[in-house]
Amino acid sequence: MEQEGQKHQRRVRYKGTHPKRYEEKYKELQPEKYPETVAKVIQKGSTPVGMHIPIMVNEILEFLQIQPGQTGLDATLGYGGHTSRMLERLESKGHIYALDVDSIEMEKTRQRLEHMGYGPEILTIRKLNFANIDQIAGEFGPLDFVLADLGVSSMQIDNPSRGFSFKKEGPLDLRLDPLKGEPASERLKGLTQEELTGMLMENSDEPYAEEIARTVMGEIKRGREVATTTRLYEMVDRALAFIPEEERKEAVKKSCQRTFQALRIDVNSEFEVLYEFLDKLPGVLKPGGRAAILTFHSGEDRIVKKSFKEMYRAGLYSQIAGDVIRPSAEECRMNSRAHSTKMRWAIKAEDSNSRRQ
Repeated sequence: MEQEGQKHQRRVRYKGTHPKRYEEKYKELQPEKYPETVAKVIQKGSTPVGMHIPIMVNEILEFLQIQPGQTGLDATLGYGGHTSRMLERLESKGHIYALDVDSIEMEKTRQRLEHMGYGPEILTIRKLNFANIDQIAGEFGPLDFVLADLGVSSMQIDNPSRGFSFKKEGPLDLRLDPLKGEPASERLKGLTQEELTGMLMENSDEPYAEEIARTVMGEIKRGREVATTTRLYEMVDRALAFIPEEERKEAVKKSCQRTFQALRIDVNSEFEVLYEFLDKLPGVLKPGGRAAILTFHSGEDRIVKKSFKEMYRAGLYSQIAGDVIRPSAEECRMNSRAHSTKMRWAIKAEDSNSRRQ
């Protein structure tokens, strides 16, 4: 019987036999209620809408060597997949702190993890940019392990209202924190053609940066806004009209991916945030503490690699990954979003003068 004053809410109805729009996918958006549906989608090598499959979990756990009683940090909470597996290793002893800037998904994840039995006695979730990890260490002490997954969560990519993908019509937003800063559509208005060209080259190594910037900024100068994901796709498609037809579809797809990536990095100051995080990382780890970072494009990986090498030479790390670790072929088959992942790791030196011979 319904409680007084509480109305029964029917799920969204849709045309045809299967839901197509994001908000209509009631099974995949509530995975805990429909495990069989979710399992079928994953078995096909896809990520269910509204979910995020954690990448390289086994490799991460093998390196971090989490022990009951330890204190750790998941610097990028997201869907909570990595967090839940790390919490398992604590065996109800110790504590994990988790950070995120996405107020929409963060609360969903908090509720999901509480339902799994991980409440505030073992898990503390903060709305905080991971550039500020020193605040956590300053409040709760140095950490035994830190994980940072730099990828955008599938929940953000799949939701058209967030504007992360050109595959669905939606506002050109791209903000990780939808309550802070300006969306990508507004950011474009304040750029020059030269600045957009530089952004595309620096943030995503876009080979057709000049052509795309000329087309996009030309449209804006004529008073026509580039305010939606599909409008930006149209601009990239128009900019690459000179490419032979048999090669064009794939070229436009890849350039769109890079263009959206470049804008997202700029809108969220992702490189600046990463530099600050890496600078502070050794200072928040206990001697012998371990840090693992997952990157998803060459720009991120270059920054992490350079930072780890410099701090190793300075004696702040006793060991760093000699080569990147990649997901297995089987994981890539089951999760197409794992293909570009690279993992690097570092171990805090036992003392500031420690150096590897």
